[in-house]
Amino acid sequence: MAEEPEITPEIEPIPEEEPEPLPAERAGLDWPLLITIICLLVWFGFQALQLLRERSNLNAVKATQEAALRESQKVQTQFQTIISKTADLANQGHGGAKMVIEQLQKQGLSMGSQTKPEAKPETKPETKPETKATK
Repeated sequence: MAEEPEITPEIEPIPEEEPEPLPAERAGLDWPLLITIICLLVWFGFQALQLLRERSNLNAVKATQEAALRESQKVQTQFQTIISKTADLANQGHGGAKMVIEQLQKQGLSMGSQTKPEAKPETKPETKPETKATK
């Protein structure tokens, strides 16, 4: 037999693992995060100022409406007084006062002692839901 060559295993040297470089400490700031935070603060500040402005505008409108409301209540009280005095005249037999009271009742204005005009508003809400239900 022929001589067989001897096979000797070759041992490859294991490369030394190089240590991973440590992450360098951040010298700068995290700019995207910083810009985002600043933008949010500016936005919240802007919204707060807008809400304060709107609140002051609403308070001013409310103040002007309160004066108009008081005036309308005053006129309404005067009108009710005139209606009651006209109703008294109609009850005493004055023809013109009776005509005025009849016209006011046709328009739906109620007198304090009469129940006929009060029944009309009660029937109106009942007819509205019925018309809505039939649609």
